[in-house]
This record gives sequence, C-alpha cells and structure tokens, in this order.
Amino acid sequence: MKVLRILLIAIFFIAACSDDKVDGGSDAETSAETDKQLREYNLKVREEQAKKRTPCDTLSLQDYIINNYEAGDYLVMFDKTLTYTIPKPAVYYYKDKNTQYIFAVIAKSKRTERYVEPQNLVGYESSFINLDSTKLGTAFFYLTLFECDGNGDFTKIWESSVPNHGGFNRMTLKRWPAKNTMYMELNFEAGIISGHRNYNYFFIDGIRNEPHLMETYLGIVHKRHLANVNNDKFPDYFEYRFIDSSDYIRIYDSIPFYWSEKRNLYITDKNRRWTRPY
Repeated sequence: MKVLRILLIAIFFIAACSDDKVDGGSDAETSAETDKQLREYNLKVREEQAKKRTPCDTLSLQDYIINNYEAGDYLVMFDKTLTYTIPKPAVYYYKDKNTQYIFAVIAKSKRTERYVEPQNLVGYESSFINLDSTKLGTAFFYLTLFECDGNGDFTKIWESSVPNHGGFNRMTLKRWPAKNTMYMELNFEAGIISGHRNYNYFFIDGIRNEPHLMETYLGIVHKRHLANVNNDKFPDYFEYRFIDSSDYIRIYDSIPFYWSEKRNLYITDKNRRWTRPY
C-alpha cells in the first residue's frame, strides 16, 4: 500500500511538470532575450553576406524592427513562389518626390501566448491557423508605412491592422480605375473557403494618412469583388449568394454594399440590418 501511494505521488508530479511545460513553453519559445539574440545573429549573418548596402535597405529596416518593436514581433516574409526559392521580406519601396517610403507587413505575437514563428504565418497551410492558433501562438498582422531619410533613420508614419492571423501570400500596389486611387492589396490564402482573401488598403486621403480597409475574396461558393456603387470616394463591393447543391453550384443573387461615413460601416439598401465592418 505504501509503495502504491509513493507511485501515485510520483505520477502526479510528473503530470504536473509535463502540463507546465506545454502551457508555458520552453525558454527558446518565450524568452525575450533569446528571441532578440537569435534575430540579431541571423541579421548579422545576412549583413555579412550582402554584396551591396544602402541606408534604407531591408536589412536596415529589420534592424530597426528588432530594436524598436517588442520581442515576438517580426517582419513577415512573402510566400515562396517555388519550392526551393528563398522567401523575401514583405516590403514594398515607394518613392514620392524626395521621400522614400517603405510599406511593410509586420506580425506581432499575442502577449499572453508563445511567440509566433514567421514560417507558420505564410502560405496555404498556415491559413488554417485561424481555427486554433493557440499552440503555435497568435499573430496580429499590420500593414505599416515607414519613412526613411538619407541617413537610414526610420520613422513609422502609421500602422493599420489586418483582420487575419495566417496564410499571408503577397502584397501588390494597385490603382482603382474608377477614382484613380492607389491602394495596397494584401493577399492571403484561405483554405477554409478554398480560395483567397484580399485586404485592400485605399489611400483615400493620401499616402501619409491611415488607409481605408475594404475586403474582397473568392472561393468555391464565396465571392466579393470591388465596385463603384454610389460614386463617392470610397470603394464599394458586390457580395454574391450561391446555390450549392450536390448537382451544381451557381450564383443566384448579388448584393451591393457601399460605405456609410455616418455609420462607419458598409451597408446595403437591400436590408438595413446587413452591415460589414470592411
């Protein structure tokens, strides 16, 4: 009986220690100092391998992020175009007159969870992280605009949140022909709808002001595309309704949504209760 009691106590302590390790993660997963040291080392290696440097290059931006953002915050990488290609940082350089701007996609780890790993945020498989991301950490994406002067000093102009936690693919600077408005399209894989989602950031009031977010998407039975519904300065869209039967899939209705400055929502005249935040 005494042996059994000792055995049960031993099992209890082993289980307790195991649970603590799963919940808290290892030091490498959660230590701010370890995270910073690893990133500084990797950056130093890339700097030594770089053949040509400029004051505002991507390596300088990565160094700025390491030293000015919290541990667990990362510059995201584009999805690989081919299996063996090296992924590139998600940045877009844009020069306006004498000012150098850099658009960057940055992922911030949720503070109460383990730090995210950048490779778990990109591509089709990572798009399912929205179902349950707690084991891999939760990432909050931001489209961020930086200004860089000739000395390589960066200034953050604004950051705008992206309502997604994984599946990032690419970003593209585009222009809306209806109003000749520039916008940045962030493309995310969306395995749940068997398609993709685009988060479009429109520079309604110029590049230095925080942009207006509008989402479009395309899946097997999901579709929303850019439109000019009420001819104001804000982008609009059509949402489509599908019949999805065992025999066929087809569109049976399209609903126009337009931006209401008064309500700060997308609304439709078909039903005043139908609203969308973006």
